[in-house]
Amino acid sequence: MRISQLIFRNFRKNLKNYYLYVFALTFSVALYFSFVTLQYDPALNGAENSIKGAAAIKVASILLVAIVATFLLYANNLFIKRRSKEIGLFQLIGMTKNKIFRILTAENFMLYFGSLIVGIFIGFSFSKLMTMMMFTITGIEEVAKLRFSIEALSQTLIVFAIIYALIMIMNYIFIKRQRIISLFQMNATPDEHRRTISILEVILGMMGIVLIIAGYYVSSILFNGKFPSTESLMLAMLFILGSVIVGTYLFYKGSIRFIFSIIRNRKKGYVNVRDVLSLTSIMFRMKSNALLLTVITTISALSISLLSLSYISYYSAEKTAASYVPNDFALANEENVTTFKEALESAHISFEETVIDVVVANVNISNIIESKTSGEFPDNFKESSYPIISDEAIQHTDVSPNEAYFAGFSDVMDNFMTWKDSGSITLLGSSTSTELQYLGLKKEHILSLNYTLQMPVIIVDQTVFHDVKQDAEDDIQPESPTYYGIDIVERSQLEAANDIYIAQDYQGVGNVSLELLSSSLKQQNGLTMFIVGFLGLTFLITSGCILYFKQMDESESEKANYTILRKLGFTQSDLLQGIRRKQLFNFGIPLVIGLLHSYFAVRSGWFLFGTSLWTPMIIVMVIYTALYSLFAIQSVLYYRRVIKQAL
Repeated sequence: MRISQLIFRNFRKNLKNYYLYVFALTFSVALYFSFVTLQYDPALNGAENSIKGAAAIKVASILLVAIVATFLLYANNLFIKRRSKEIGLFQLIGMTKNKIFRILTAENFMLYFGSLIVGIFIGFSFSKLMTMMMFTITGIEEVAKLRFSIEALSQTLIVFAIIYALIMIMNYIFIKRQRIISLFQMNATPDEHRRTISILEVILGMMGIVLIIAGYYVSSILFNGKFPSTESLMLAMLFILGSVIVGTYLFYKGSIRFIFSIIRNRKKGYVNVRDVLSLTSIMFRMKSNALLLTVITTISALSISLLSLSYISYYSAEKTAASYVPNDFALANEENVTTFKEALESAHISFEETVIDVVVANVNISNIIESKTSGEFPDNFKESSYPIISDEAIQHTDVSPNEAYFAGFSDVMDNFMTWKDSGSITLLGSSTSTELQYLGLKKEHILSLNYTLQMPVIIVDQTVFHDVKQDAEDDIQPESPTYYGIDIVERSQLEAANDIYIAQDYQGVGNVSLELLSSSLKQQNGLTMFIVGFLGLTFLITSGCILYFKQMDESESEKANYTILRKLGFTQSDLLQGIRRKQLFNFGIPLVIGLLHSYFAVRSGWFLFGTSLWTPMIIVMVIYTALYSLFAIQSVLYYRRVIKQAL
């Protein structure tokens, strides 16, 4: 057989066995090429905030290269070890190591660059779709066009050529270092199958569970005031990160074997073929793969957490904007209001005007708040500046001269403190102070963020408001003492009103359009969600492929066992039942732990990103789980083929 025939024969064999690797490589190239094409797209350059968008895409493309390079190098390491006997046979028949390296290089060249060409073609074909998706999510009003970028092509070729060179260097070092005897023994190294579990393993397993629970507990109290200083907060975050990662590693190293050993011992030795193929195999395999599973679980949790938080921000954009601006338009001064009203009247757009006088005073609220922990709030928090308005500025509101209530409740405040149902507050003027009875806290927002700075507004009686205004400290007053809000009566005319607002080109702080602010938040958060989503999808595919490749190796190493079981009379269906349980554990355990990690990470600080938690987080987790399950299904199908070939 000529060398060229051998190369093409091995190429066809590898293409059949490693089709999922080819798919992952092709997908990675397509995604990277599409990302780089977006980076050089003129439509993005003409959009608002495009500089930040292009920079974000560039950073994402770098992270994408890091993920893909790590995956390809790891996968190549698995493949070349799997072919160790083949390499040993080549040496036995007289081939030199350099000749063997040239054969592997030729095979990898066809496989790698064939996938590269197909990936670039697919990336070009779907680049317009990706651009349309990004424009739709971010709300950019530009036309997506199919455009082939020479810059993107050259950058893609250079990046993946470098990765290919690294793979070849790895193969060369492997071939040069290995002896013939070691090549034949490489895949024959058995896993440790001691039936008894040592005391050390039990201790490590229990420590893993304790560390994970400790990390979860600290994350649940991270932002409730127990860590008031920046230093303590950073130390708490480092503790969470360290305890969860180390705990996960120990969980795979000892906890899995400990738990499954208890389950097996309760059967008192009466285990069936399903238990042998699932529980017994998992007990030893996960221990040897503890580091790999820890990395996959940690990065999976990070991907789910970042995507959940970005989707929370995107999903909550409208509600977040409404908390910043309670009216359709907020204007900074009377001159702006006059010109805007005249423009609306000229366009025959009906509107309602809200005018509220605002005064800022120092207020002592120590009697109506309490920390959610045993810690105390700092003095500058108990006595701080708050905007104050009169009850006459709000319809159907009447407050007695000795009473006051707060408005403008936020989820951030709720996670840091508890507001009492009753108590007293003290308004501190420059020369006098006024004590009022606290009536409660409402969630409705009355003033724009320019006045509140996300603090609640205090509503008092008109006479009290007048007295506070006369005695207020000048250096803490807002630039504009009057808040002006405009609401459009007919919602169908809101778009035309926004066009008028844009045409006025108001300058200065305090002029805000609710619609434009909501669109801006959606654009910023949508771009983040788009980038994080595709990076998460890339890692999902690469990590799923790695687990799949590991199962391929295990299935081949256990093929002799399947042959024996088939000869003993067990049917293919009997073996597949155990294999399904095995894959449920192999893929399900890292998935469940990753979902738990991400849940506690998101739950600890989601309120800093938006107003809705459950819907965005559940949607992300369900989609991630569904896509992840596809690799488990593929693994079962591969095992079915191996079992079928066992006889």
